[in-house]
Amino acid sequence: MRFGIWKLTLVLLPFFAGCGREDGQLREAKKNVVMIEVTAQIWDYRLPWNPGTVSSSRGAGFVIEGNRILTNAHVISGARYITVQREADPRKYPGKVLHVAHDCDLALVEVQDPEFFKGTTALSLGGMPDLESVVSVYGFPIGGDRLSVTRGVVSRIDYNSYTHSGRESHLAIQIDAAINPGNSGGPVMQSDKVVGVAFQGFRGDVAQNVGYMIPTPVIRRFLKDVEDGHYDHYVDIAIRWMPLENPAMRKYLHRPNDGLGVVVTDIFSEGSSDGMLKKEDVLLSIDGHPIESDGSVRLDGQPVQLEEIVERKFAGDQVELEVWRKQALEKVALTLRPAEMFSMYENLYEEAPRYVLYGGLVFQPLTSNLMAGLLGAADLRLRQTYALFGQDQLYRETPEPVILSSVLPDRLNVYLGGMAGQIVREINGRRIRTLADVIPALESGGERTVIRFEGDQRPAVLKKSEVDRVMPRIMAQYGIKETSRTEVNGRRLAKGSFSEEKPK
Repeated sequence: MRFGIWKLTLVLLPFFAGCGREDGQLREAKKNVVMIEVTAQIWDYRLPWNPGTVSSSRGAGFVIEGNRILTNAHVISGARYITVQREADPRKYPGKVLHVAHDCDLALVEVQDPEFFKGTTALSLGGMPDLESVVSVYGFPIGGDRLSVTRGVVSRIDYNSYTHSGRESHLAIQIDAAINPGNSGGPVMQSDKVVGVAFQGFRGDVAQNVGYMIPTPVIRRFLKDVEDGHYDHYVDIAIRWMPLENPAMRKYLHRPNDGLGVVVTDIFSEGSSDGMLKKEDVLLSIDGHPIESDGSVRLDGQPVQLEEIVERKFAGDQVELEVWRKQALEKVALTLRPAEMFSMYENLYEEAPRYVLYGGLVFQPLTSNLMAGLLGAADLRLRQTYALFGQDQLYRETPEPVILSSVLPDRLNVYLGGMAGQIVREINGRRIRTLADVIPALESGGERTVIRFEGDQRPAVLKKSEVDRVMPRIMAQYGIKETSRTEVNGRRLAKGSFSEEKPK
């Protein structure tokens, strides 16, 4: 009971203490918070030639400087048509995506009709809210078409996974207000300033009325990144580290019991720290910020993980580390870049799936989308490879594992159906390291194509002349217009017949 009364006091006290300020905040929100309705189409990775089903959804956004609308990436993902509508205005204006950052779940939308912005003033970004302070969430959740306002208390400031990406974790703020469908992309406000963007809730019986917002440091980084007209991925220090809280470990590394430092346990090849840091290095400071033994640093008065220093930088920027190595202090400067070796784990949205079709056999690169589509069809080795691809640095040997994702039944291949879901090791004796290796390998060799899989499973064998003969029939049966979709020099190509794919 005491907890319930205390919580009620936290919510009501600011209301009675500052009604004028709250009324002004609501007026600003009504002018600048918008409903975004989206007709989307997400590619079907089980059938990579299929553009997917059409669906409709809605979210929120708000006007910021430059007549731009800030919202979530997941609100506009796969958008084919967007309309934007202001509160109490029946007109729906066509919108267009300016920039999208799936890794931090933010996007910018523009409305080209200047009439839309008449009466708007643009909302300003504030700072980080304090713990136990009250914030207001604006949006258009399910249950009505008018602007909704809910209030909550800031209960936690920490790193959290951004579910839209599937891979990324960034700074996030937890509040005790539910974030429902339709709230996504709406501003979270405090004292007439935006302190966050509502973006995901907590589902399940364990916690009720728990929501999360993207804080302003993440928002500011996104807006800074797109100033050059292009969005770049987050950079990464690309190491694993462990807290240095164990006295025996500190003694082993000849470190005093001063509560500082974390120890490097792994350096990912091809990452920012490759060749610069070593295992058992003790990181003592980052850009002059002392690193506590739990991996936290003080930034803007708040304890955050040391990665937050890196997260606010961009590709090509440097970060300076103070390192304890072999009982001596050293200074190390890292040039930061994205950790592209982990891109397999990112959910893909606008990208069309890449594939090669051969005699009803469908070859695709391993991605999180494909893995989710395969579900139980994936064999144990494939699941293990996916789980360990980054952790065990399997990408050094196979940058892009290729999967026999499905077998489209035909008289030619009917006995091969049980082989789907396996990793392709070689075709006609050629090692398959990426999807780009598949077509040249298929066109090599003698009169038969021999496909071998990881784990020395039985091979798949097809007669080339039969494949050429039945390909038109298979494509007609399954409504496939292109035998492949590949990339050359970063540009996606689609060819109409297998013979056209021969290297020149």
